[in-house]
Formats: sequence, structure tokens, C-alpha cells
Amino acid sequence: MRIRTGSCLCGAVGYRVEGEPLRVGLCHCADCRKSSGSAFVFFAVWPRRAFSHSGEIATFAGRSFCPACGSRLFCLREDAAEIRLGSLDSPPTDLAGS
Repeated sequence: MRIRTGSCLCGAVGYRVEGEPLRVGLCHCADCRKSSGSAFVFFAVWPRRAFSHSGEIATFAGRSFCPACGSRLFCLREDAAEIRLGSLDSPPTDLAGS
């Protein structure tokens, strides 16, 4: 089973996801543009049970981030974990065409 890891800029928060994502996408809605400061957000969704994290997180409007450096990392729901793919430790080149 494939394991991917990710972290914030300062390294205080880390996470891992197991297996392949349920879906991959780009979102350019106003909320994603404003929260990222970019034209879009590149994300993937895994089952919640495939996700774990370490370190203290802060959450605003459902979006979790590192309270030390401010890196936006993931959105956690009861059944799913939506990961911002730019926060993966290795470039997500294998997911770009999904």
C-alpha cells in the first residue's frame, strides 16, 4: 500500500495518507482562491481512516493549518480528509493526471 507524507513549512505538523485518493481536483471557487492567495487549489480526498497527523493544528472555517507557520494543510471531515497537495513532502506528479 502506498504511503504519502506531508508537512507544514516549519515541520511542526506532519501527516500521512495511505492508499490512493478517492478523487483529485483543482478548485477555483472564491473561498479556495481567497484562502490560498492563488488562482486555484490542487487537492485530493482520502477516506478519513487513511489519514493521520502529528503536531498541534489550528482550524478556521473547516481548514486546518499550522499555528506556528500558517501553512494550510488539510480539511478534515468525519468521513474524509482533503489534502492540499502542495503540502506533500514529495511532488505529487503521479496525481497530476488523475
